[in-house]
Amino acid sequence: MTFVTAVYPGTFDPVTVGHVDMVDRAARIFDELVVGVYTDPPKGLTFTVDERVEMLREATSHVRNAEVQPFGGLLVELAHRVNATVIVRGLRIGSDFEYEREMALMNRRLLPGVETACLLSSIEYQFVSSTRVKEIAALGGDVSDFVPAHVMGPLYQRLGVSPPATT
Repeated sequence: MTFVTAVYPGTFDPVTVGHVDMVDRAARIFDELVVGVYTDPPKGLTFTVDERVEMLREATSHVRNAEVQPFGGLLVELAHRVNATVIVRGLRIGSDFEYEREMALMNRRLLPGVETACLLSSIEYQFVSSTRVKEIAALGGDVSDFVPAHVMGPLYQRLGVSPPATT
C-alpha cells in the first residue's frame, strides 16, 4: 500500500469556511495533507504570511493528518520538498476549470509524476471566496457565515471597520 501525500495550496487571505471544508475533505482522501500558504502572491494581501498560517492552523487544528506551512516560489518545489504526489485544488465555478486544467498540465510538465486532484466545492460554499468576504467585511457586512469565528475580529480590525452589531 502506498502512502500518499497531497498539497493544498492557496493564499488563504483570509481563510474561509470553504477552505476548511476543502481541508477536511482532502484529509479524508489522502494520508497526509500539507496545506501550503503562499508567501508572495502577485496580489495585495490583507494579512501577513505568519498571520495567515496561524489562522489556518487554528481553523484546521481538528484535522490530525494536515500540516500548515508557508511556501514561496513554485508550487511544484513545495510538492517535491514534502514528497507529495498530488496537488489538491478546489473548483467553485465553471471558469475555475479552465484555469486549473492549465495549471495542472504545467505542474505535471514541471514535476512529472505529480497529479492534480480537483474537488468540487460543497454546494453551500461555492459562492464563498476570500475576495468577496473582504469586500463584505470592508463595507461593514456580517461575514460570520463565511469565516471561522477566530478570523472575524482580526479581519474587521485590519480593514478598519467595526463589526456589525449582533441582534
